[in-house]
Amino acid sequence: MGNTSLSRRGFLAASAATGLGAAALSACGSSGGGNSSGKTEIEWWNITTTQPAKKLWAQRAKEFEAAHPDVKIKIVTLENEAYKSKMTAQTASGKLPDIFHTWGGGVLQQQIDAGLVEDLSDKVSSWTKDYLPASVAPFRLDDKMYAVPFDVGMVGFWYNKALFKQAGIATPPTTWSGYLDAVKALKDEGITPIALAGKEKWPGMYYWAYLSMRVAGLDAMQKAADDADFTGEDFVKAGAHVEELVALKPFQKGFLGAAYSTPTGEAATMGNGKAAMELMGQWAPVVQEDAGKGLGKDLGFFSFPEVEGGKGALTDVFGGSNGHAVRKGAPDAAVEFLKFFAEQEFAEKLVKETGLVPVSKAAQGALTDPNLIAVSEALSKSTGFQLYLDQAYAPAVGQEINDSVAALIAGSKSPEQVTRSVTQVAKSEG
Repeated sequence: MGNTSLSRRGFLAASAATGLGAAALSACGSSGGGNSSGKTEIEWWNITTTQPAKKLWAQRAKEFEAAHPDVKIKIVTLENEAYKSKMTAQTASGKLPDIFHTWGGGVLQQQIDAGLVEDLSDKVSSWTKDYLPASVAPFRLDDKMYAVPFDVGMVGFWYNKALFKQAGIATPPTTWSGYLDAVKALKDEGITPIALAGKEKWPGMYYWAYLSMRVAGLDAMQKAADDADFTGEDFVKAGAHVEELVALKPFQKGFLGAAYSTPTGEAATMGNGKAAMELMGQWAPVVQEDAGKGLGKDLGFFSFPEVEGGKGALTDVFGGSNGHAVRKGAPDAAVEFLKFFAEQEFAEKLVKETGLVPVSKAAQGALTDPNLIAVSEALSKSTGFQLYLDQAYAPAVGQEINDSVAALIAGSKSPEQVTRSVTQVAKSEG
């Protein structure tokens, strides 16, 4: 999501929702039966609130309408967190939009279980067959495809090449022990090793999530989710490695009260050259430039290191996709629009103008930013994919992971307590 309006946008801005009232939303799920003009109306809910993407998406809807005079696309745009709240209410009422934004995982599974989402497997297979496996993974549930991705990304370390050079770090570390050595080398030079938005919790979760992947492995993470039991030794070890990092005091002063995208937050600290690294998704460069100055050619990217003796691979990635799902029973024009939206020419336009990482191998040539190319290559070579934990699992479980890991980083919870707390919530959700 080089375009910050996407996957984690709700965490990147304090902007309010677009002001759509209940009346504007109440017709959701009842569209498609035609409107006063006799046209088939497709209601499309998305979270693309920033330019130029918002404008491009509106243009694409107009182009579809021009090619399909009997169809009207009604766009409803909501900021991320407002969208989540509205969709929770709509799901409970059993009325979803014809086309709606999804991150896949546990939330989409709940909607599928309620019988509200169209199985797209046969309808989209002909034009999604060259998509990166990592991009479709969050939407392939019960061996069926329930949404079409339009971008894909991963979390990794963004680093300041100049500060690494100053600390004598020739190449980015590929092992956890090497990473800790790099942190120590930076501290020895008086450089803050890591920027972290401790106030917002989700950035800290990334450390525990990745360490769990590296120590326990992806299969164990899936089994823990299936069994609602995260108390295994490897998950405790992951927390112990987080403690190991925290003990080095690697974060900027006041990190526990720092937000992500504010002028004094994580992205600005990194973008203004006041920290050497941040663990963040592919949207990081855009936010660094927006909240701070940006690092330009001094910015680099590397994958989260492997843990010696762990069951996970360096090539297993943690991230997410943004996609569109279709409500069960929506007009055929809804799927036709998704196909129109996915056409290569438009996909390449989005890559060039908004910084999306493409899901289609055919559109990868449109990438020019070296860091996004690095992200795309890492995704292309990935051997496994783990969706953001606060999307992969039931919402309450994801929130507990965020809360418990934040407490671990703050020193108020032990690794064992983290796993017990998460397990307790997971069992209650089962």
